[in-house]
Amino acid sequence: MRLLASHVAVATGGRLVGDDVAVDGASFDSRALTSGQLFVPIVAERDGHDFIDAAVAAGAVAYLTSEEPADDLATAIVVPDTAAALMDLAAWARRRLDVPVVGVTGSVGKTSTKDFIAAALGASRTVHVNDRSFNNEQGLPVTVLAMPDAAEALVVEMGMRGYGEIARLCEVAAPTIGVVTAVAAAHTERVDGIEGVARAKRELVEALGEGGTAILNADDHRVAAMAEHAGDAVVTYGIDGDVRITGLELDELARPRFRIETPWGSGEVALSVSGAHMASNAAAAIAVAGVVEGRIDAACSALADASVSRMRMEVARAASGAIVVNDAYNANPDSMLAALDALAGIRANRRVAVVGLMAELADPAVAHRHIAEEASARAIELIAVGTDLYGVEPADDPVAALGGIGEGVAVLVKASRVAGLERIADELLAG
Repeated sequence: MRLLASHVAVATGGRLVGDDVAVDGASFDSRALTSGQLFVPIVAERDGHDFIDAAVAAGAVAYLTSEEPADDLATAIVVPDTAAALMDLAAWARRRLDVPVVGVTGSVGKTSTKDFIAAALGASRTVHVNDRSFNNEQGLPVTVLAMPDAAEALVVEMGMRGYGEIARLCEVAAPTIGVVTAVAAAHTERVDGIEGVARAKRELVEALGEGGTAILNADDHRVAAMAEHAGDAVVTYGIDGDVRITGLELDELARPRFRIETPWGSGEVALSVSGAHMASNAAAAIAVAGVVEGRIDAACSALADASVSRMRMEVARAASGAIVVNDAYNANPDSMLAALDALAGIRANRRVAVVGLMAELADPAVAHRHIAEEASARAIELIAVGTDLYGVEPADDPVAALGGIGEGVAVLVKASRVAGLERIADELLAG
């Protein structure tokens, strides 16, 4: 999105110092910044003002600052708070867009659902979508500001770690469609349990303005109940939803195939990613396509080739011949169970789950032991890494603990992001 520095000053209530240059998007990371962008120094564990020189050297043509500019290094916009100014700038830019804006949240599946929505809408229009998991107070506004002028739809993921966060993101993104995938035991210690998670996620539905549409998972009773807080336009999806999954089957890699029945017609869907739960995420995407386009045929076809972000049910065959499922980006009890079900659905003679900590749970001991019991019930071996909460001795060397693996063996690698288990998946894939 191309803006003038004077626009930035008006949007943020800032003071322009220097030339009225044009900026193309914004970045808060001097290492990832591209030429022509606005640099936004965030004051957190480290003070981003220390990297203004590096950002200008990398090509930033202007920067926000809460300090008085010391020289004429580049155009500066002086504001009281750079983080707040970034949000204000993105909200100002969003108000100048006349395109569908889809907000996606949920304890489980929001990133994969976001990826599927981008693919489904991308079959008929140019879509801009957040990179990686840019779903917080810095990532979402940067996503809005990075939107190309030719884009015809915007899809943004909305993360939650406490009350009010999604509401604040909605003030910036002003979604016209809100998708809620699931309410599960994630970040429960921050919001007084799972009912608190539901309340925090509901902020997306409550923020939808007149003419907005809530798209809700009918198979999650806490999500379905959010319809009471939505406007007149509600579309449900799932086994019993308005957008209904029927005839679900899994192939040898647990990739779903199913038929979808919707108010806009029916279709056959075959996904290239593993896990029965991915059918629900795809149904949400089809619901979005139906609301936006009034048809689903192109969306159903596009989903056949749709991929999801890295480390989300990423299935590959290792050099040894074993199947490795890298789902190491994040974990909570619900997503862990879904991953175990996917592993159990893969055709293999031996199935092993290499698991690490599930973080930020209100009752971690009970949650981890329950996962160990569920793994046993599915005849899945469990190798714990970095925690004894599963009730098994953690392995110092999980790859060695696996022993020889090859054809006929399927290995799931999953934990919360803090565990960093993707290194194990990479090691397994390298053989």
